[in-house]
Amino acid sequence: MIRSKSTRGEGCDWQDPNSEAIWVDAQAPTESELQALRARFQIHPLALEDALEHGHWSRYEQYPAHEFITFRTLAQPNGGDEFTERLSLFLFPGVILTLSDDGASYLDSVWELVGRESVNTSLEVAYELLDEGSQTFFRYIAAFENGLDQAEERIFAQRRNQDAQEVFERKHRLAQVRSLAAEAQAAVSLMNRHMTLDMADQIRFRDVLDTLNRATLRLDGLRDSLRGLLDLQLSLQNQRMNEVMKTLTAVSTVFLPLTFLAGVWGMNYQFMPELHWRYGYAFAWASFILTAVLLAAYFKRRQWW
Repeated sequence: MIRSKSTRGEGCDWQDPNSEAIWVDAQAPTESELQALRARFQIHPLALEDALEHGHWSRYEQYPAHEFITFRTLAQPNGGDEFTERLSLFLFPGVILTLSDDGASYLDSVWELVGRESVNTSLEVAYELLDEGSQTFFRYIAAFENGLDQAEERIFAQRRNQDAQEVFERKHRLAQVRSLAAEAQAAVSLMNRHMTLDMADQIRFRDVLDTLNRATLRLDGLRDSLRGLLDLQLSLQNQRMNEVMKTLTAVSTVFLPLTFLAGVWGMNYQFMPELHWRYGYAFAWASFILTAVLLAAYFKRRQWW
């Protein structure tokens, strides 16, 4: 599918070189549509190959007839996953051509802005696309922070059942998103450095670069927070283990004198008064119970139990 918009925000014939089209959007184009695009625009073969090839991360290249930038962002940032979407931008003088497999989540919202006061040129369209794509990282950060708070609450609520797998999965996803933001930041930085722009457009694209810079810094901060969450989880596990060992030590200490007494009275000597005493058995049990109660009370008083 190929669609186009003019400076008035209306559809137009993008194949007419004299049309007022400033944005031509191609989503999953067929072979015949690609041939029509080649006939209308002087698309460099290497740039088109990169745009059609799956797996490319964000990058910027400058060709004789146009600028080319591939911008990969997050497809479902609010869901907290790392699924991505990619939009390729070909910047010709006065016209922007976007190429994608199935569009992008922010494509239609920018499409509605074309023709308004602030979106009347191809570079203004490019700014809006890059800016909206950059915002997906902040939506991911907000969702990730919310999930991090919930994970911290679960750690304190379920101290007996700790599993570090969830933390490691979050760390793996965060590392992927951090790499994605860094690649997008590098692509926009090269675009700012090599494109010939007037002052207004320079300010716009610097704003996109600043957004990506802040996103990478926030992602680095989340990585530190995640490391702190893992340390907290391990500390709670160690604390729980110490409590278990303390309880086992206290129980062992209570039974230690009882074992000693039982061993003494279990010796097979002929002359042991307690063995022939009428109340010897009751006296032994009373000694056991009294010793255990006194030790348990002492441990409780010292908060060792």
